[in-house]
Amino acid sequence: MTIAADIAVALVALLHGYFLILEMFLWDKPRGLRTFGVTPEFAAASKSLAANQGLYNGFLAAGLMWALFLGPDGRPVGIFFLACVVIAGIFGAITVNRRILRVQALPAAIALALLLLS
Repeated sequence: MTIAADIAVALVALLHGYFLILEMFLWDKPRGLRTFGVTPEFAAASKSLAANQGLYNGFLAAGLMWALFLGPDGRPVGIFFLACVVIAGIFGAITVNRRILRVQALPAAIALALLLLS
């Protein structure tokens, strides 16, 4: 992978690590409430669902970090996990909030393009 692709993949991994923290640990805290625009009542009722979603984001981050750890041999792994992130971002934009397209899918699509071009 090129340096630009590596940096982009690392940034997407870090972003998904941050999503894990937000959804698993900060969902019902002021930062989580603000970030997701939910009420304390909704956050309390959906806390376990958000934690589950956060865990999945953690798996995406782990897969991307694994791809980086493997170096050039990790290219197929990176392509797979970035494709997963793009698809999840598109689905989230359609079903939840269009902002997800910009926050999740776009960075992953850029990283995927850089990886495919490397």
